[in-house]
Amino acid sequence: MSSLKITLLQSNLVWENKDANLAHFEQLISELKEQAEIVVLPEMFSTGFSMKPKLLAEKMDGPTVNWMRKMAAGKRIVLTGSVIIEEEGNYYNRLLWVLPNGQIGQYDKRHLFAYANEDQHYSRGDKRLIASVKGWKILLLVCYDLRFPVWSRQQAVEDEAAEYDLIIYVANWPERRNHAWKTLLQARAIENQCYVVGVNRVGLDGNNIAHSGDSMVVDPLGEVLYTKAQEEFVQTITITKEHLASIREKLPFLKDADDFNILL
Repeated sequence: MSSLKITLLQSNLVWENKDANLAHFEQLISELKEQAEIVVLPEMFSTGFSMKPKLLAEKMDGPTVNWMRKMAAGKRIVLTGSVIIEEEGNYYNRLLWVLPNGQIGQYDKRHLFAYANEDQHYSRGDKRLIASVKGWKILLLVCYDLRFPVWSRQQAVEDEAAEYDLIIYVANWPERRNHAWKTLLQARAIENQCYVVGVNRVGLDGNNIAHSGDSMVVDPLGEVLYTKAQEEFVQTITITKEHLASIREKLPFLKDADDFNILL
């Protein structure tokens, strides 16, 4: 059975300042003492949750994406987080999954946060991304997606116990709704019998909205393996396939799940 080392980077973000944010994360990643395999950054980690994509967006060959490639290659890690991307005149809140060899997987946030007018500035995605690392299957999602369980629900896969083993959420989730954040991360783990990792930011953003972090690692029973609020931190957690397989074998709930299709 394989294990997976995941490093969470819970950080404050300098509002709409790419250079400052990239420099900060580069220092944190460069100083990693424990060999991580996946390093997770927050949503819009280079800018904060800005509604100014015309000012801040870049192409897929832009400076932030190239920085992610450099860091992934230099530390031999998978690096993930979301970035403001422009493509054919459309703007996306795009989660990037950057491998050490420079290859990139991408997921465009499906559920845009209309309460903050995200839907007025960005185009939504319509395809999920399930990545594979060391035999682990990992569903990659962004912030507000957490509130919509159908989008993350395990679907039947022929000859497989489950569609995926881990969900990673990257977020800028406000402190005033942190109870929902913490509860829903545990709910997604329980209902899908998988590990869940949620990485959120801390500090005040440019709209004076406070973020408490509360980044979290949850096991398939909904037990919290690690969490911390308010502080910046770098933490590496090891999760194991043995624990996951044991839970699914003892409690084979997924075989009783409903069949369904998502209509896009």
